[in-house]
Amino acid sequence: SIEKEIIQPTIDGMASENIPYKGLLYTGIIVTENGPKTLEFNCRFGDPETQAVVPLLEGDLAEIMMACIEGNLSKTYLRSSNGFALCLVIASGGYPGSYKKGVKISGIEEADSIDGVKVFHAGTKFDGEDIVTAGGRVFGVTGWGADFPQARKRAYEAAGKIHFTDSFYRNDIGNKALKYLLTND
Repeated sequence: SIEKEIIQPTIDGMASENIPYKGLLYTGIIVTENGPKTLEFNCRFGDPETQAVVPLLEGDLAEIMMACIEGNLSKTYLRSSNGFALCLVIASGGYPGSYKKGVKISGIEEADSIDGVKVFHAGTKFDGEDIVTAGGRVFGVTGWGADFPQARKRAYEAAGKIHFTDSFYRNDIGNKALKYLLTND
């Protein structure tokens, strides 16, 4: 398993070098034909991965992080709902290369009002009363639900309501998982 092959050896390795780790350890992993491989470690939440985790987390994230800081994490019960979540990134045209900033955005409130959806701002700012683009990755749009197809449908429905010139998002996010679920049920 990923925990046994990647995570635990990393934690054990730090401990053996008298570097006990306290905090959040984000592990970027890719699944290859030869199994899971580590891409990176970060001492922070992953972006946009966290946007799919937070809606499923039950409890107060600040309390969980305080317990970690104070060394009481083992006394904290981490719970998540049994649901599924999917996050889509809406990006500015040209991203990851050059892109326009200051482009007016519409549909945010409409998207965010969908049940089981949260729109996370990333590259946005106010220009007077308007919200405009200010970065390449403009939004993370997360949908969640009791099953994966519902979570995916909500995310795509919400993303389709947000509009700005030259915006784009991938239309294949979740396809592999959906195919797997449909062929293994």
